[in-house]
Amino acid sequence: MRLLIFFLFIGNYAFAAADSVAIDGKAFTKHIQILASDAFEGRKPFTEGEKKTVAYLKAEFQKAGLQPGNGKSYFQDVPMVNIASTPAGPLVLKGKTGTVSLANLTDFVATSPHVQNQVKLNDSELVFVGYGIVAPEYNWNDYAGLDVKGKTVVVMVNDPGMIDSTLFKGNIMTYYGRWTYKYEEAARQGAAGVLIVHESKAASYGWSVIRSSFSKSKMHLQTADNNKSRAVLEGWITQDAAKNLFKLAGVSPELFREAGVRGFKPVKLGVTTSLVIDNQITKSTSQNVLALLPGTTRRNEYIIYTSHWDHLGKSEAIKGDSIYNGASDNASGTAALLEMAEVFAKLKKKPARSILFLAVTAEEQGLLGSEYYATHPVFPLDKTVANINMDAFIPLGRTKDVVLVGKGQSDLEDYAAAIASRQGRTIRGDFNPSAGSYFRSDHFNFAKVGVPALYLKTGVNSVKNGEAWGKAQLEDHNLNRYHAPSDEYSSSWDLSGIIEDMNLLFAVGYQLSNESTFPGWKTGSEFKAIREKGVGKK
Repeated sequence: MRLLIFFLFIGNYAFAAADSVAIDGKAFTKHIQILASDAFEGRKPFTEGEKKTVAYLKAEFQKAGLQPGNGKSYFQDVPMVNIASTPAGPLVLKGKTGTVSLANLTDFVATSPHVQNQVKLNDSELVFVGYGIVAPEYNWNDYAGLDVKGKTVVVMVNDPGMIDSTLFKGNIMTYYGRWTYKYEEAARQGAAGVLIVHESKAASYGWSVIRSSFSKSKMHLQTADNNKSRAVLEGWITQDAAKNLFKLAGVSPELFREAGVRGFKPVKLGVTTSLVIDNQITKSTSQNVLALLPGTTRRNEYIIYTSHWDHLGKSEAIKGDSIYNGASDNASGTAALLEMAEVFAKLKKKPARSILFLAVTAEEQGLLGSEYYATHPVFPLDKTVANINMDAFIPLGRTKDVVLVGKGQSDLEDYAAAIASRQGRTIRGDFNPSAGSYFRSDHFNFAKVGVPALYLKTGVNSVKNGEAWGKAQLEDHNLNRYHAPSDEYSSSWDLSGIIEDMNLLFAVGYQLSNESTFPGWKTGSEFKAIREKGVGKK
């Protein structure tokens, strides 16, 4: 009870201490209209859209009176390589009983991270390795006793907890379920190729997202070995294509179910695959944009607000529209970052700790901008108090709830819950924890280095229309606008809920900025040990 009273008091203080300055959404509306306009071409790194976006961000931060966040510069260079991979033909599967050709985009997508003009898979043996997971803490090893060097592994998305609630974290996806992990582990095992079997529920998105997000040019951070430590081929196949593969191999599709049973053994399919991939390579430098509001008395301690400014640029036309404007994802978060910066800068009582406003690049390419900052921090991680991330607000109007992604991870959720209560709202966990949302936005890279990170998403219990309506609107957005050209700003948007979310996140940051203690990770968090070893600890 004392803790609750404390947080309610602090929540009231955080609101009152902001004087008459509050987030009203006027600047937000202006910023999102501009950032999500066709003139910004979908804000993809390495394009004219990037040039316009980072110039706009710098100008707005300067206008707000914020200092450069990287010495004398508002920019942090992020060296990346853009690889446009094009399969030279179908993905050919050869078995003892015949040959199956899978069509690009319809049946499979395939890219190569190798920085070379052409790569080849020649008669690479296919092996089904279930979920493709090596997790000692869960007593699970899909690669046990298996040598996959030179082979291509076929793996399922998500983790066994989705099928059996007694395994892993049940329906809460672990990092072992993410597609990024599947690629990483296959490379560690020496595989030449990795093909993930797509299934909409397990992936939490349809095949159209795979087509639009995975089939076009892909960016990577530059590495000394030109990514030769990774698999030659990284790709996806549809579930129907996987069933055809199993039929060619003479094995039952029951393997999908059996892969989720402890003790599952990998299956050599007796099928080989061949593919040639042509790469167009561009090495360049993208930019994170950083602006600083120095603290008054604890200026060497930092609160970091993040949003990613990038989206998908121009890609496959849908209903005649090829510009992926990314209004919700993430012109909304970037517009919120700008208004947040303006509000902090106007405060009469300035924060004791410094506030860094960080707009990162290449989130859509695999969280690359935030990864680069977390591994090349401008300010010491052991003096970084917290990260507050803003990504993809959805205009549902005011809600009675707000969704906390990764509920149970850090003390920051207690701050958020207390302030939400002050607003008359409640905090709830992610509706679909099996989707692995905690690993899909930029806060994750701060968590990986031990810095407590907060990521809230739009609630659905609409004040005006109820929860069923809100859930239906959210589902419609995910099915029809997520990563599609139809994610565009509309003057009909009801921004009242987004504004309330922004005020909540502002109050959390303001409260943290005037404390002397550091929030921590909760017992059971996989990031707690990192913080306690000294990274990000006071």
